[in-house]
Amino acid sequence: MGPARPARTALSAPNQFMMLPPAMSDPATARYAVLPIPYAGTVSYKGGADRGPAEILDASAQVEWLDEEMLGEFVQAGVATYAAVQPAATPAEQMRRVLAAATPIVKAGKFLLSLGGEHSITAPLVEAVQSVHGPVSVLQIDAHADLRDSYGGSEHSHACVMRRVLAIARNICQVGIRNVSLEEYRDCPKQVAAFFTPARIAAGPDWIDQALAMLGPKVYLTVDIDGFDPAYAPGAGTPEPGGLDWAQVTGLLRRVCQARQVVAADIVEVRPIPPNHVTEFLAARLAYKIIAYTQLNKAAT
Repeated sequence: MGPARPARTALSAPNQFMMLPPAMSDPATARYAVLPIPYAGTVSYKGGADRGPAEILDASAQVEWLDEEMLGEFVQAGVATYAAVQPAATPAEQMRRVLAAATPIVKAGKFLLSLGGEHSITAPLVEAVQSVHGPVSVLQIDAHADLRDSYGGSEHSHACVMRRVLAIARNICQVGIRNVSLEEYRDCPKQVAAFFTPARIAAGPDWIDQALAMLGPKVYLTVDIDGFDPAYAPGAGTPEPGGLDWAQVTGLLRRVCQARQVVAADIVEVRPIPPNHVTEFLAARLAYKIIAYTQLNKAAT
């Protein structure tokens, strides 16, 4: 049986993260801002990522407020759910819309937690965050490097997003990468050499320490759901075998959130495949873990 929840109102409704009551979801007072971005305009394999944000929000209503790991109700900091960024006709216009929606939220001092949608949205989100917080490092959890210069006729493709981020952010730490093109090997040898592949993770018990060493004081976190093995997250646009498990991802995120100031995050590429709802629920739990872990760093509060 799921957790008891307050009676639904205009603010404690299924489209509010964790179906929080008004006192805990007021944008004026909430520390965290959830921004749905249901965009899938450059998807190159299986469609449906545009349905991801709504399904994650729906699943979040079943997440307990008490975090079982740290025994705290971290939603007490307040989590407001903002209106979705509507899809645009072109990728370039979509990036402008995302930037325009994200910037005032970050300027208001909120921790921005965006829900995609495809991975292309990360570049304007990083741009918005960096315009307020200054230089950030980016921690990417993903099966793919996303370092192509152009794909499908667009430099704003989901397959190019980290190439765009390289032009914005201080550096990128890429974890879980296990499917890379020859173009990416040739064009971005420094990034390729630094990948934390599943094989490197399995071979090195100190891999989290190595990842931390690549990150500066402020970090933007982006999680493509296909970074997880499909056994844990089958609802991905391009599910790749040999991925990460829940303990590896949460272990990394907890350490990073404790040791660095994670200033914003996104979870992308959730592709609902009903009647299986495993992936949406994993994403909702992961979103709450990010909210909880970022409160462990007292210097960031």
